[in-house]
Amino acid sequence: MDVTVVEPAPPSPAHGRRALLPGRLANADDELLDSPEDAAAYLGAFARFVQRNVASGDAADDTRATYAVHVATWLAWCRGVSLEVSRVTVEDVEDYREALIGAGCKPATVAIKLTLVRRFYDAAVRGGLRQDNPAAGVRAPKSKRAAEDFGYLSEAELALLLRAVPRRIDKHGQPLVQDLRDKAVLALLSLQVLRTVEIVRANVEDLQRRDEQWAFVVRGKGHDRLIYLRQDVAKALHAYLEARGAAVSVDALGLPLMTAVGNRAGGRRLSRRGVRKIVDSHLRRLDLKRPGLSNHALRHTGATLAYKYTHDLRAVQDLLGHADPRTTARYARVVDKALNNPAAAVPIRM
Repeated sequence: MDVTVVEPAPPSPAHGRRALLPGRLANADDELLDSPEDAAAYLGAFARFVQRNVASGDAADDTRATYAVHVATWLAWCRGVSLEVSRVTVEDVEDYREALIGAGCKPATVAIKLTLVRRFYDAAVRGGLRQDNPAAGVRAPKSKRAAEDFGYLSEAELALLLRAVPRRIDKHGQPLVQDLRDKAVLALLSLQVLRTVEIVRANVEDLQRRDEQWAFVVRGKGHDRLIYLRQDVAKALHAYLEARGAAVSVDALGLPLMTAVGNRAGGRRLSRRGVRKIVDSHLRRLDLKRPGLSNHALRHTGATLAYKYTHDLRAVQDLLGHADPRTTARYARVVDKALNNPAAAVPIRM
């Protein structure tokens, strides 16, 4: 498992190690631990841990990459404060937590990074490199943000976003492929509530005919799921696939459902950055772009509206692919609080 390490900037005298966070990139081959042998042992133990224990031995490439990034940040911080990773104490991990908080990391980000430090030392304990896990009892601060406080569009804004996608014609009198693709991407994010990575991973063969309906196999987080497409979404997808033709590059994942357009990356699988650019460009064009509104906000929007019109929490949970119903419940709380506001029931007029 390759780990790219981030080299820290020099600590400020006023704050020392608690204010230190990584800056520029450096090589993982640098002397990060007590010795090169220690470095190899710790990183080797962590690589084995990820391979065997994460997702029951079947961790996705995205998961592996995420683990590598967060562990690299920890290793770089240790190097920046001249800390031997094999001799880390609970207090050292607490200092790291303070550095993350001081750098403005949100509680959720701090939680992820501390989880990876815990797993890094879980691997070391499993590998017989040390007896204890110094990060075991170090927790992230609790988020003060309400669970229902997430960015999403109103129903009218979403309708405007989907209907306002341009319908341009190319020099041959055919619909512009970019416009057809953008509308399909926006529909998958908002109406079928796919995650960005699920659109990126999607292949043409994931689109399947089931009896009289079109279904879609979503390559999700940890497990795949089957969803049924709305007729208008299926129509938008087929219009795009027909217009783009066969000039598409097959890659290691298969024949991509969504591809880039243009001279440089045209025909290749659409990237996460590409999806984000599509969403942001259409939001800005309609003056809907605001803090907290991006790709995932469309998923929030679709989930909220799905519950509003069905009041079926389990069905919405299945659509979203959530393992825990408590994650889905926040959409229900948003709708229910708006519909059942106890303050509005007080019979006093201002």
